[in-house]
Parts: sequence; C-alpha cells; structure tokens
Amino acid sequence: MAKRQHWTADRIPDQTGRVCVVTGATGGLGLATTRALARKGAHVILAVRDEDRGHRAAEAITAEQPDAVLEVCRLDLADLDSVRAFAERLHTGRRRLDVLVNNAGVMAPPRTLSPQGHEAQFACNHLGHFALTGLLLDLLAAGRDPRVVTVTSLNHRRGRIHYDDLTGERHYAPMAFYDQSKFAGAVFGHELHRRLTETGSPVRSVLAHPGYTATRLQTDGPVGLPKLLFGRVLRPLAQPADRGALPQLYAATAPDVTGGEFIGPDGPGELRGAPTRVALSPAATDPATGRRLWDLSERLTGVRFALPATA
Repeated sequence: MAKRQHWTADRIPDQTGRVCVVTGATGGLGLATTRALARKGAHVILAVRDEDRGHRAAEAITAEQPDAVLEVCRLDLADLDSVRAFAERLHTGRRRLDVLVNNAGVMAPPRTLSPQGHEAQFACNHLGHFALTGLLLDLLAAGRDPRVVTVTSLNHRRGRIHYDDLTGERHYAPMAFYDQSKFAGAVFGHELHRRLTETGSPVRSVLAHPGYTATRLQTDGPVGLPKLLFGRVLRPLAQPADRGALPQLYAATAPDVTGGEFIGPDGPGELRGAPTRVALSPAATDPATGRRLWDLSERLTGVRFALPATA
C-alpha cells in the first residue's frame, strides 16, 4: 500500500445508511472518529461510560452538523454486566450493525480491579471489547461490508500476557499492564480475523493504532512517571486527535482494506502521519498465543462467539 500522504477524513466514502458503534466516544480519538463518521452520513452509536458527557459530545457534534444521526448508550467496558446490557439494548429493534470501532481504553492507572475481579486495564482494553464483539457478532454478520476495528497501540510490541499474575496481585507495574492490554488487543484482532476467515464470515477484523496522539488518555489515567512523561514532557510532540483517528477511520471505511490488516501512521517510528499498512509484532500473530488468549478470554468473560462450523 502506497503512503496515504493526502488521505484525510474528507476522503471517507459516503456512510449514509450505515450504523456504527464507537466505544469511548466522548473525547480524543473516539470523539474524532464519531464526528468524522457522522459528517459522512453514518448513524453513530456513542458507547460511553458517562452518559452526561456522551450527550454533551453529541450536542457539540450536532451544533456543527445539524443533520448528524447520533445515539448515546451507556457502556462500561470494565464491567461485563454493563457490556451484556449494552448488547441486549442494541439487539432490541435492531437487525444489523455495519461497523464496531473498539476504541475506548485506559492507560497506566493505579492497580484497581473490575467488578468481576479483573485488572482494570485488561478488563477495559481487552476483555470488554472481546465480549462486546462476540455479543454483537450476529448483528455485524447481517451488516453491509461489516467491520470490527480494534484499536491497539505501538506499545503492543513491548507487551506480553502475565498468565501467572494476570491481575497484578504479586507485582503490578502500570505501564507493563497497559502494554499487556494492548498486546492482548492486537492478538485478539488478528485471531478474530483468522477465525472469521476460516468460517467464511462476511465480517472483517482490522486493526489500527494512532501513533502518538494527544488525548485525555495520557493525562487522566496515568500515575507517576508515565503521567509526567506522556502527559507533560512529550505531549508537545503529539499529533492532534483528528489526525490520530485517521488510521482507525481508514480501517473502518476505506474500500481497499482487507481483513487482518494493521493500519497506522506512515511517519518516522509510526508516531504520526497518514494511514498506511504497518506490521504487527510477530508475537501478536503467533497461532498458539492467539488460541491461548482466546480460550482464556472466553473463560473470563463467559462469551463464546457464534461462528459457523467450518465445512
């Protein structure tokens, strides 16, 4: 794929009639993604933990785009009960979805556990999106050119799964467990692609990362050195959210995207730039790792994907 130096959100194809879910849509990459999709005519469901903030975000978009079709729904990805309630709500009166953008995330907070007892970053950044995708897969399979876009990070290349200390009870390091969650997202997106392809599903699984982008992720969640480093020292080097959102927008809408691809910035170090195809770490594409994490995720969430059996 040639560098997309001039690819901007203006080149998104017409999205009229398409229904898109964007998690974490109240700010940063999620808000930029929602705004761009709505501008092109999509019906966007803002999946948000804070409904008040979600309605304010929707109002800000409609102030700019009076014809925007937006819907605000509560979703706390760290709470699997909330994920199930969200999925049930979307199934009520709805026959299809076209795009799911697994965008929401938390970064390097103090060690906390989800209501189900999982480490918060692993719960929100991976398990919640795993469960959400599985619970919505039937609606996506009925969609037009359906896609699941899983937003990971450059940090996935430094991550690994701490199978022997998954919650950080024995040793918790905020950034190491952030890296774990982003590695898990990368493994999930690739393994999902493999399983969808094997079963002949029309749904495409695509991955994206934003490079280094200035969002509230670096200022609201981290503690200690990560907060100082990413929230202050390096922040002037970060690109704005509307630029950082381009890889996931490209993954969600570009006609030439195929399942299993990883879209990121084309600049030095993949820190900024226009969308282009980039490489997942070899560890993230390892079949054994994919199977092991998938089985673990099914066990921890209680969600099994409704994929047809292969012939």
